[in-house]
Amino acid sequence: MELLERNAPCWCGSGKKYKKCHEAFDEKLKMYENKGVLIPSHDIIKTPAQIEKIKESAKINIAVLDYVAEHIQAGITTQEIDDWVYKITTEAGAIPAPLDYEGYPKSVCTSINDQVCHGIPSEEIVLKEGDIINVDVSTILDGYFSDSSRMFCIGNVGPEKQRLVDVTKECVEKGLAQVKPWGFLGDMSQAVYDHAHANGYSVVREIGGHGVGLEFHEDPWVGYIGKAGTGMLLAPGMIFTIEPMINMGSHEIFVDDSDGWTVYTEDGKPSAQWEIMVLVTEDGYEVLAY
Repeated sequence: MELLERNAPCWCGSGKKYKKCHEAFDEKLKMYENKGVLIPSHDIIKTPAQIEKIKESAKINIAVLDYVAEHIQAGITTQEIDDWVYKITTEAGAIPAPLDYEGYPKSVCTSINDQVCHGIPSEEIVLKEGDIINVDVSTILDGYFSDSSRMFCIGNVGPEKQRLVDVTKECVEKGLAQVKPWGFLGDMSQAVYDHAHANGYSVVREIGGHGVGLEFHEDPWVGYIGKAGTGMLLAPGMIFTIEPMINMGSHEIFVDDSDGWTVYTEDGKPSAQWEIMVLVTEDGYEVLAY
């Protein structure tokens, strides 16, 4: 990275001179870069004004998932969940980000039991007692993106599925605890991986989290098999998702050829996922959507 002239306008758009705004920040990034560390580009760092807009989008995302939590039950179809998401999101003046994204046909992803992610809602799929389901909601408000998902247990799911859901949430919490400015993305990744494997589960490798805010999917890509002290440097202003997909059996997965979207576990065993959206702050982190 190149440092600006000290009296030039700062790259962040604040209107301040560089020396009074991001010069010290960039000098710290440059120091890490000179040590061979992968540093975030300015495009990844969100400004205070952008962060406030992203937070407004996230409020809608949370409200949608809260509604789903209040109404989801055995006997409803996943298409009904899609209808709820579309209605609440659009009534709030926002747009469901998945709708027509690279050809995806619905407003939300609903992934049940051995579906790892990207399950397509359908009038033919009826939730039944014992199912576990991930509902993945993404929102665009005035061009700003938010993204989070939750697991829901339908009735009595039995101890094995319940434990998978609970441990997966713990994995997210363990990873989140490692998010801090000037730490590394790998610190979070190893915490997730270690907790999953300590409990006898595997971590999906091919699909991970991502930067988010100005686009649906931004850099960095966020995996969960990295080692502590490696990966991209975490700097204040970064926003990304923590969304590990934890399998009861093997980590191997496949995509359904019939729809080109739905991802399944190779061995047919259940998978679980929770997703939160995290801002790196000057003194730690802030969860923006959950």
